[in-house]
Amino acid sequence: MARADEGLATSRSPGRQDLQPGQVSRVVVHDVATGEGRIVHVSDRLLESPNWTPDGGTLVVNGGGDLYRLPVGGGEPQRIDTDGVGHVNNDHVLTPDGRTVVFSAAGHLYRVPIDGGAATRISNDPDTEYGCWLHGISPDGGTLAYVAVEPEGGDPRGRRNLATIPFAGGPDRLLTDGTGYDGPEYSPDGRWLHYNSEEAAERPGHAQLFRIALDGGRPTGAAPERLTADDRVNWFPHLDPGGTRAVYISYDPGTVTHPADTWVELRLIPAAGGEPVTAVALFGGQGTLNVNGWAPDGSAFAYVDYPSRAYADEHGGAA
Repeated sequence: MARADEGLATSRSPGRQDLQPGQVSRVVVHDVATGEGRIVHVSDRLLESPNWTPDGGTLVVNGGGDLYRLPVGGGEPQRIDTDGVGHVNNDHVLTPDGRTVVFSAAGHLYRVPIDGGAATRISNDPDTEYGCWLHGISPDGGTLAYVAVEPEGGDPRGRRNLATIPFAGGPDRLLTDGTGYDGPEYSPDGRWLHYNSEEAAERPGHAQLFRIALDGGRPTGAAPERLTADDRVNWFPHLDPGGTRAVYISYDPGTVTHPADTWVELRLIPAAGGEPVTAVALFGGQGTLNVNGWAPDGSAFAYVDYPSRAYADEHGGAA
């Protein structure tokens, strides 16, 4: 019986741009109640990070520097025209009405109609080498939460903080002053910003999940609340539409950053923290769950795994 990682290199850089020979991308919908996965699409090219449209019919994924629409019921991905903007990465979100995709590309933030068309840049021209990794949009659609990335100590991405910017464009607002922050996402009621960081780490790379209280979109000044406190390395909390629980990606203890092509667990945890439950274990990592992929009714979430072709062929439609 083939293994999911058979013949594949493991723990590759999160910046990898392609699949390995003999590897596939599988876009999967995981039913929370039954614990079963349904494969929506299998591809020989790298696909990443599903968002789910509010009407429940479509997933938005990225691959090869482009955005695609993928029918939840199955079918081929259809490219979204981004008006010549390339290098789209796996950090993209949908506006609450589902009409617009907001995405990161080459360090900037853009928005484009979900059917494709004219792209508008949102992010500003900074005086320093400053990049933006998008992760969240406020419930009213008015504000974006992103990771502000700057060089530090010879590392071009060494300093990473949480920041916001108006959806329509405007001034940036830094929410933290440190490093090791990532994955900011609003709760559905707008009262909290959930994220992962190393602010409590006693060893490099030991990211955990936190949330900070917001008042009118601004931090209240209260201390961050820690949601996980375990030996595993936890990234990218995504709140379900009801705001009751989050799904996140959890790496083995000792992992540094969020590599691709490694064994991970997707875990569920109450929104205010508590005992996590493993929903599914898989061969994936970077690109599996970078953005919010919950179904509109909260019954399922979408993700991508990256097994060997032999494994995918053996397992047919079962995740």
